[in-house]
Amino acid sequence: MYQRNIRLSQESVGEFVNAASKCEFDIDVCYGRITVDAKSIMGVFSLDLSHCLTVKYQGQDDNFECVLNRYEVA
Repeated sequence: MYQRNIRLSQESVGEFVNAASKCEFDIDVCYGRITVDAKSIMGVFSLDLSHCLTVKYQGQDDNFECVLNRYEVA
């Protein structure tokens, strides 16, 4: 399993969910004790976007990795 920390704005959620939806593997977004499906735009919007989010995924996709790279935080 891979894990990356990202920060999303309201404007970037659509691009992130679109990229996640094209992947054949499961992707979760976590904040605290809350975990949502990264392919669900309503789920991602339900998270507190003012904080760092953790993305957990089990496969690799070049396009998805590019999107993660744009929003990754150290």
